[in-house]
Amino acid sequence: MEHFIVSARKYRPQTFKDVVGQQAITNTLLNAINNNHLAQALLFTGPRGVGKTSCARILAKTINQDGNEHPDEDFAFNIFELDAASNNSVDDIRSLIDQVRIPPQVGKYKVYIIDEVHMLSQAAFNAFLKTLEEPPKHAIFILATTEKHKIIPTILSRCQIFDFKRITVTDAKNHLMQVASQEGITADEDALQIIAQKADGAMRDALSIFDRVVSFSGKNLTRQAVTENLNVLDYETYFKTTDLILQNDIPQLLVEFNEILAQGFDGHHFIAGLASHFRDILVCKNPATIPLLEVGNQTKAKYQEQSQKAPHDFLIKGIELANDCDLKYKTSRNQRLLVELCLMQLASILLQDGEKKNDQPYIIPPSYFKEKGITPVKISSEAKEKAIENVEAQKTEDKLETTTNKINDTTKSEESSIHEENSFENTSVIETSKVIEKKPPTINRERRTSGLSLSSIRKKKEHEESKEEKVVDPKNLPSSPFTEAQMQDGWIEYGKMQDKKGERIIGSMFAMNIPTLEDNKIKLELPNQSMKVDLEAAQSGLLQYLYRKLDNYSIELNITVNEEASKKYAFTPQDKYEKLREKNPLIDKLRSSFDLDI
Repeated sequence: MEHFIVSARKYRPQTFKDVVGQQAITNTLLNAINNNHLAQALLFTGPRGVGKTSCARILAKTINQDGNEHPDEDFAFNIFELDAASNNSVDDIRSLIDQVRIPPQVGKYKVYIIDEVHMLSQAAFNAFLKTLEEPPKHAIFILATTEKHKIIPTILSRCQIFDFKRITVTDAKNHLMQVASQEGITADEDALQIIAQKADGAMRDALSIFDRVVSFSGKNLTRQAVTENLNVLDYETYFKTTDLILQNDIPQLLVEFNEILAQGFDGHHFIAGLASHFRDILVCKNPATIPLLEVGNQTKAKYQEQSQKAPHDFLIKGIELANDCDLKYKTSRNQRLLVELCLMQLASILLQDGEKKNDQPYIIPPSYFKEKGITPVKISSEAKEKAIENVEAQKTEDKLETTTNKINDTTKSEESSIHEENSFENTSVIETSKVIEKKPPTINRERRTSGLSLSSIRKKKEHEESKEEKVVDPKNLPSSPFTEAQMQDGWIEYGKMQDKKGERIIGSMFAMNIPTLEDNKIKLELPNQSMKVDLEAAQSGLLQYLYRKLDNYSIELNITVNEEASKKYAFTPQDKYEKLREKNPLIDKLRSSFDLDI
């Protein structure tokens, strides 16, 4: 059995021209060598499989060439590769520093390639700093890593950094076509396109996948064989699914999704691919964005054909729904139902758009009147202006009517309030010991006036002048006798009224604090100052109510604060128990008999 060499090693780049997808970096390194402008410490960073180590080896070989050596000369004695993943201690770096001091036996430079340099320990980095900053003239260091953020800043500042980018799908596909032709393999363009996409920007991964698919299908590489071997959803699946969505065929759409799941594909992978498929269709809608579509020519033609069927608004809404389903997939408990619901919503987009169009006002076309035999009548410009004036006048009357109604409602409310003030024997108590009796003004209900007219201003003035003020002597106010029980009933009743109005704190204060009566003076003790402030705020309304309730206008309210009074309030379970025991001593016997806790 002949020894097999994998394509990733067999077709490893030997010159800078062979490097795929890194033209900017290779041109920079070539110019630096030709102009003798090469730094002594280089850092190659980027994703896996994009050519970092290959470029380091090519650079190490190129700088020692003077044109007289054998073409196969690789200068192995001058190139030292160190795997920092397994040689990451301080002793390994010290051994390297000792070797750096020895000049090369062949060629001009010694090149030290340290791969996966981010695996070095903190102490190893610190030991390497001085040598990296001031190396001997014959030494060049090339550091390679996939995780630049793990390298300490002092190392980064001493290196010339080259960021390697991911290899595009087109570059990877073209390189695979060259490898296939050299290997004598017939390969479909779409098949190589799928391999390049599956590699996700890594050329080494693309060549490894290529070897695996060739082992599966032989010398003839087809798109179907690639999709079966790589277990990826084909373009045809998404084309068929999109056609069913555009046809609003929900039952067949669910059957198609069930078949996809039966083949072993993940629903998350399917819905993410569907969102990408909608994006590719949207790209084909505009000729300027077609180059963004990284597919083969045959597949590109299918995309352009389907883009003619799918409306722009549908694609935008479809991408939004599919992306939302993609985000919710991992947190969903019923993932299959989530994807099925998304598919049903996608299939209903066009139906919803149709219903929205029907909601728009329908404009009767002129052809309808012609069919009915109705001839249009021309309207002169004077008639148009007159009609517009009538419409504006009608609008003004409507506004005036609305304003007048509001004024009348306001007048009625004022009138009712005046009647309420005079309902209690036409008396009212004021702090200045003067009682003003008000009479309702005479309102002309026959003619309504606007709040902005002169007549309304005149009516308002007449209303103010019609108010007569009468000063009533406080000695003539009633002062009927009443008992303490009557006063306490009025006190509790007023508290209930406040509670119904929503003033529950005030209502509870009236229920918990019952005053006493001494010579027409209501005396009340409160446990703290805050309760006194709240009760004094409600004192005016309370006295007005008690005046009318008890028919006595000489009542006074005297509120004092006594912190000892707080003891009569039961706040804790122990306090409540003590209160109950004072009322009924048998409760203590009940507790001890049944061994109860408080």
